[in-house]
Order: sequence, then structure tokens, then C-alpha cells
Amino acid sequence: MKTVILAVLVAVAAGFPTDTQTPIPIVRQSQVNPELGAHNFEFESANGISVQESGSEGSQGGANRIGEYSYIQEDGTVAKVTFVADENGFQPQSDLLPVAPTFPHPIPEYVLVQIAFAEEERKRLEREGKSPL
Repeated sequence: MKTVILAVLVAVAAGFPTDTQTPIPIVRQSQVNPELGAHNFEFESANGISVQESGSEGSQGGANRIGEYSYIQEDGTVAKVTFVADENGFQPQSDLLPVAPTFPHPIPEYVLVQIAFAEEERKRLEREGKSPL
């Protein structure tokens, strides 16, 4: 049984391709950690990837971070994302992100009818002393 397991492991390991890609050099890198929880780092690689971030400990014990990253897309344009991450969550901003339709948009008539019907039902149940839920 041990021989079979060993043979399977050898076969699986032999099936994995070896890494033949050339490593991408880091052309600029800096990191500063002046105090516990605070940091500032940045780096840029030879293929155009760039990352910059600074942060500190948040008022509620979490981490507050602000930064940006960018990379070269297949068409040669630069994709850039800026972000804030704090007690309110991760908040990215970029031209790459989808944008919701502008609001308010026209509400269809059938929706308005349903809203009016639901309000009438809620008032009726309230008059009868019943809970709408």
C-alpha cells in the first residue's frame, strides 16, 4: 500500500510543469514602519506594476489604509485603482469599476401600484390590530 501511495505522489509531482518564466525584477522598493500599527510601503516592478500604501491603527482597533496600485493592461493603457480601507470597509475608486445607473430613474407604473397596494394593506392590518409581518 505504501508503495502505491509513493508511486502516486511521484506521478503527481512529475506532472507539474516547472517554472520556466523569467522573474520580474523589482526596480524600486521602500518600507517604513515607524511605530506599532503604522506603515508606509511602495514598490514598482519592471513590468509596470506599482503599489503604494500607508496605514495606521484605527480608532476601533482595526487598520486604516490608504493607497493606490496600477498595472499595464494588455492594450498598453495603465489601469489605476486608488483606495481607502477603514472602519467603513474597502472603498476603491477607478475608471475600471462598473458604475451603477444614475438614480432616480423612472419607476415603472406597476411598481407604483404595488407600493400603493402594500401601503393600503399595512394601514388595514394596523386598523385591525394585526402586525403586517
